[in-house]
Amino acid sequence: MELVKKAETVIGGWYKNAPKLSDKTKETLVKIWPWLALVFGILQLVAALALWRLVHVANSIVTIYGTVVNTNIGISGTDKLFIALGIILLIVDAVILLMAYPKLAKRQKTGWDLIFLGSLLNVVYSVITLLINGRGVSSFLSSLIGSAIGFYLIFQVREKFVGPKAAKTE
Repeated sequence: MELVKKAETVIGGWYKNAPKLSDKTKETLVKIWPWLALVFGILQLVAALALWRLVHVANSIVTIYGTVVNTNIGISGTDKLFIALGIILLIVDAVILLMAYPKLAKRQKTGWDLIFLGSLLNVVYSVITLLINGRGVSSFLSSLIGSAIGFYLIFQVREKFVGPKAAKTE
């Protein structure tokens, strides 16, 4: 967790001079954040399962095609590794989001910490998917832009999880 705390300090510094959201907007975000964590946690589990099934089916089709036309084609071992890592990261991130739900609902700092950790994992996921053959740089850049917006929003509401209105119990 020490590495996450260092990342929080560094990334928080990038956003300290960013335009501030109104207090009303921050309160709205804090109220919907637990539900977003719950919904996106479930969606990521579904996406991980769907991706695993899709890769399995695609690999089977490619293998059958390779057998029929007597050629050695298929998904490379490197791509399989990065795809597996991506699926694992999706599952880990989903679990983190689901764990964050009750803590965010209680405005506990640990809930905010989990959302921040999940955001960091999304950046790692973007890098891993960039390494999969056929994934474009534009997908990677889009993910980074999305992460930058996500970090902006979570740092805007951070005070609501550590300030006087935050929960007293961790």
